[in-house]
Amino acid sequence: MVRVPLSPQERQRGERFGILLRQARGDRSMVDVAAAAGVSAETLRKIETGRAPTPAFFTVAALAHALRLSLDDLAAACAEGAEGGEQAMSA
Repeated sequence: MVRVPLSPQERQRGERFGILLRQARGDRSMVDVAAAAGVSAETLRKIETGRAPTPAFFTVAALAHALRLSLDDLAAACAEGAEGGEQAMSA
């Protein structure tokens, strides 16, 4: 299977998502949050840095649960960033 390259907008959305997760993580360690979500710290690091801009749904859901974030709020925040109204999320 050949993967279609991501558009610049998709990459930017992934970067925004990573920033939102990092902000929501706050003072918690990456290892702590990753363990709570059942993903590797390396996976979380890649998402937070934008190197994995399109994580799987269940990874996103697990991270949202571990950080006590609503999937709806995450989606809205990523969409807001695309419209130029980037806002920080609170956990």
